Amino acid sequence: MFSGMPRVFPMLVLVAPLFTGCAVNRATATLDPSANLNTIKTVYVVKIPEDDGIVDGLIVKKFQSKGYTVTTGTDKPANVDALVTYVDKWMWDITMYMLELNITIRDPKTDFPLASGDSLHTSLTRKSPTEMVDEVVDNIYKQVK
Repeated sequence: MFSGMPRVFPMLVLVAPLFTGCAVNRATATLDPSANLNTIKTVYVVKIPEDDGIVDGLIVKKFQSKGYTVTTGTDKPANVDALVTYVDKWMWDITMYMLELNITIRDPKTDFPLASGDSLHTSLTRKSPTEMVDEVVDNIYKQVK
């Protein structure tokens, strides 16, 4: 009954990975030791020109919910306490979804990164853009004392 098993088992070992999805997620945040995000009152979200308004709008709303006065656009004004830049990566898997989001809070005078956060979710662990923004910003502020 099991005489064919020794020949089938190696085939199963080789074929099994083809039928399993890749479930990867990562959520990180770092805060520069010299940064004091508690002094920030006004934030400017630097909009990526190719952005259709979805991601920068979500970032604006998230920072507003934290009590900041937030503006957005493609120019970098000098009269704000922090600049927020972001990089979003999208992937196609039956539908488009955000694969990765990186948000960086910068000093507006020097462009120095005060804090940054990153979220990566592949197709099987995907999150909505709103959830990705929340995850990144919340992880950044978990670092603040």
